[in-house]
Amino acid sequence: MIFKREPALWLGLAAIVVKLLAAFGMDVSAEQQAVINAVAAALVGLILAVVAGDAIGAAVLGFAQAVLALAVGFGLDWSAEQQAVALAAAAAVVAMWDRTQIAAPAPSAAVRRPLSGV
Repeated sequence: MIFKREPALWLGLAAIVVKLLAAFGMDVSAEQQAVINAVAAALVGLILAVVAGDAIGAAVLGFAQAVLALAVGFGLDWSAEQQAVALAAAAAVVAMWDRTQIAAPAPSAAVRRPLSGV
């Protein structure tokens, strides 16, 4: 798959497309261009994590942070507390999903359980 082999190429293309759009009519500031490119980088990282089959939790959280930064860069009026709560919720969702993907190193029958009624 070309995406797996050339992530830097795709990021470069995304950056150039954003600059072309800005040069020919899209009304974005230099800061907004930087945030768009950061989101593109986070998306590439997320896709690579999925394609590689690695644990994707960190990539998902990075992408969530990048999307939130993009939204704030384009005028989302959230306080720092609201942003923190949204990212905490994203982390909780990722943790819940990760829990279903990770196997314990010992089978449940091998785990000692406390005696009930003692």
